[in-house]
Amino acid sequence: MSLHAGQKKWGIGQVILAICVLLLVSTCVFPFLNVIAISLSSKSAILRGDVNFIPKEFTCLAYDVIFKDQSMIQSLFFTVELTVIYTAMAMMLTILLAYPLSRERLKGKRFFTLMVMFTMYFSGGLIPTYLNIRNLGMIDTIWALILPGVISTYNVVIMKSFFLGLPRELEEAATIDGANDFQVLFRIILPLSLPSIATLSLFYAVGKWNSFSDALYYINSRSLQPLQLKLYYLIKGITSVEISMVEGNAADAGRNVSESIESASIIFATLPILVVYPFIQKYFVQGATIGAVKG
Repeated sequence: MSLHAGQKKWGIGQVILAICVLLLVSTCVFPFLNVIAISLSSKSAILRGDVNFIPKEFTCLAYDVIFKDQSMIQSLFFTVELTVIYTAMAMMLTILLAYPLSRERLKGKRFFTLMVMFTMYFSGGLIPTYLNIRNLGMIDTIWALILPGVISTYNVVIMKSFFLGLPRELEEAATIDGANDFQVLFRIILPLSLPSIATLSLFYAVGKWNSFSDALYYINSRSLQPLQLKLYYLIKGITSVEISMVEGNAADAGRNVSESIESASIIFATLPILVVYPFIQKYFVQGATIGAVKG
């Protein structure tokens, strides 16, 4: 039986590689399918252990409870606002730090690079950081969730490496035409850096969207609790009044809500970032690999 033109026969190595990739994908997909199935199954079916990857006794009660909980909706909008502000500030500072470090004419470049790299290996620790934030008056404010981790050294290194890989001739030509450093950066360098910018923006956005420990330490007001912190409290059994009343355990503060509510909350907290990802997926691999080639 002859092969079609251009069709290649798979070897043993390619088959093994495909199986390994399929297994890795399965370890990511199947748990997510299980969470979806639990969120759409009845409480009795979950307690019987009948739910695997297909919902049993289909019901949307869990999502109805989540969407009727005003505190969850408020946390969703606050988390979106927090993520957008944080990502914009983080990318601005990352670019403004990485670009000078990528230029050989920067005076003291070796010293500044050493100071930046030093933070990758050493930090002040949790208690000194908390005391510093408290002394700055940022406890129970949105800035306590933004400023302490507004820049990542790892992302600065990736952005710096990307800038180093861009043609120097473009910058030299713009300088000869009278462009200053800011004009070169915003009119030439950044338009050519969209893949790296999109990739690092995704890193920052996902990191902030999934974080809850900083809010756990610094936030007391319910109005400033991000979605992941609400999910943390929910899984730990510290439920909101609305969910407790629907679940029928308002008088029992130590009782966890049902697994369907927990699973629906996980989907509710994960879905927004999954919706954004496909729009920048085409930049993701290119941005991550280009920045890692040259250092």
